[in-house]
Amino acid sequence: MTNKIGNLESGAVGRRAFLGAGFAAAAGAAYAQRDWSGKNPVRYPDPDIVVIDKRFARYKIGNTPIQRLYTGTLWSEGPAWNGVGRYLVFSDIPNDRQLRWIEDDAHVSTMRQPSGYSNGNTFDYEARQLSCEHGNRRVVRYEHNGSVTVIADKWNGKILNGPNDIVVHPDGGIWFTDPGYGTLVDYEGHKGELLLKEAVYRLDAKTGQMTMVTDELFKPNGICFSPDYKKVYICDTGFTHYPQAPKNIRVYDVVDGKTLRNGRQYVSMELAGFKDAGLADGIRADTDGNIWVGAGWVGAGYDGVHIFTPEGERIGQILLPEICANVCFGGPKRNRLFMAAGQSLYAVYVEARGAHIC
Repeated sequence: MTNKIGNLESGAVGRRAFLGAGFAAAAGAAYAQRDWSGKNPVRYPDPDIVVIDKRFARYKIGNTPIQRLYTGTLWSEGPAWNGVGRYLVFSDIPNDRQLRWIEDDAHVSTMRQPSGYSNGNTFDYEARQLSCEHGNRRVVRYEHNGSVTVIADKWNGKILNGPNDIVVHPDGGIWFTDPGYGTLVDYEGHKGELLLKEAVYRLDAKTGQMTMVTDELFKPNGICFSPDYKKVYICDTGFTHYPQAPKNIRVYDVVDGKTLRNGRQYVSMELAGFKDAGLADGIRADTDGNIWVGAGWVGAGYDGVHIFTPEGERIGQILLPEICANVCFGGPKRNRLFMAAGQSLYAVYVEARGAHIC
């Protein structure tokens, strides 16, 4: 059977990835000794920032740690950085709230509750927050005057399944995925019937016109553009409900900023040294075109963030003691990676910069 590591299947890079996975497993075994309170600092370089391929070494900072910024959520999701307010908003879906981590003093407070069981968040080019609401099965925009505008809740007259993740295009287009997780159980929304095939949509913010851009994936989840907006990457987590679904990320060419073509596999989430593949959830791109993937459901040495080159080669990992649901770049230089993971929020400085506003 072919051993897939990203898009590499044999040779020296494949062997490096296998060895990297071994180092990752060893680092993961150290979780029991690591004190995440910060009272007993980890020795530099942080062993849980794993270089699988030497190309990742340029992004690893030797004298910086992975930090746990907050714990106390049930399922953290949707981190989004507000550059003006210098805060991070993120969702705690089961608790039906949005939290805010403020850079000034690292204070975390409840920003909105109820939040419609919000999942993915981002900001548009007018600095207005956009949120995907599981509970209300819609996408909303928070206006500067405090009001809430529903920008998407139906497709062809049928209510959406439960929007999940969201990104914006420079032309004002709003792209979001609709896998319906918040409708499948009461824990993350309100249990109900899915009336639509799981799909990805584009909304024209000026006209309000909505189009389906693809329904090829089993359950489209995380989504991000390449730095030049000529490609879009979409995670498929359909294996949670469809045994035949691949555990992968797909990539499409973006035509005129509005339509997709040439869909193909970008990476498989299989990793040498592990019997089972995990799932890719939330994703972001850096300015070099690398894709930073929140991943998990395998265990120590796998769960955390996986980093892939534009060509789909896995070059690094950031190991966490929890499943990582989503990531974003933030801070004044956009070189701090925030990671929403299970019951906690983590962050680490990297020598990479986020490619987009959120």
